[in-house]
Amino acid sequence: MSARMIDGKAFAAGLRARVAEHVAALAAEHGIVPGLAVVLVGEDPASAVYVRNKGVQTREAGMASFEHRLPADTPEAELLALIARLNADPAVHGILVQLPLPGRMDATRVITAIDPAKDVDGFHILNVGLLGTGQRAMVPCTPLGCLMMLRDHLGSLAGLNAVVVGRSNIVGKPMAQLLLGDSCTVTLAHSRTRDLPAVCRQADILVAAVGRAEMIRGDWVKPGATVIDVGINRVERDGKARLVGDVRFDEVSAVAGAITPVPGGVGPMTIACLLANTLSACCRAAGLPEPRGLTA
Repeated sequence: MSARMIDGKAFAAGLRARVAEHVAALAAEHGIVPGLAVVLVGEDPASAVYVRNKGVQTREAGMASFEHRLPADTPEAELLALIARLNADPAVHGILVQLPLPGRMDATRVITAIDPAKDVDGFHILNVGLLGTGQRAMVPCTPLGCLMMLRDHLGSLAGLNAVVVGRSNIVGKPMAQLLLGDSCTVTLAHSRTRDLPAVCRQADILVAAVGRAEMIRGDWVKPGATVIDVGINRVERDGKARLVGDVRFDEVSAVAGAITPVPGGVGPMTIACLLANTLSACCRAAGLPEPRGLTA
């Protein structure tokens, strides 16, 4: 392997420490404690673990954590009423409704009900529009974490060719907008892009967020490129379950200049950026400057 490993776990730990420092300063100097409310509907095991981890890391950062767990058969109107109460609660600066919701609920209607200023997931259509027009927005956590790691590794991204493989609203599209904001030349590709390997080979920065296990092969990558692997896929190997990314790690790491592993790359950055977004939302609500380096 020739590629440098981009250690998302270590980077996320450093980001959480910086967030905690700013949270402590807010409390000491202004008497303000950022608050994050997380809403979980149903008993999805993966979502329950994720929500529990969010609560632990929120409290470790010195923030107030508000968890609301609702039965799977909760009427949508009851969920919307809870969101309205959280919107009006001055102690809550960030609201996150854990996805996926039960199939009978309209996720778009639920997300749109969140106050855009408290939408720390960055999924509200107003935040999507603000990001797309280069204005200050709440930015989705996973692409924000990718951007932070790219800036840390490469410094200025201006003028670099970036290819994002994957066009989801959660990662692919906002990732492309963030890279444009940092003056990259951006191609947003996907599984139906013609001659996708040739497109990928043009990239100085390659972000794989297509959701297909080990789709990106070594001969798709420009030598020396920086590869960010957002994918998390469960596969069976030799009778054992393994987590792999959207990149064939053994092949790509022999060609790339730097790469994020799976696990331990992008994943740990998501909750860390959620905390950073909550801190930013708190500062904006109080009319205080946002900490440098914690936003896009």
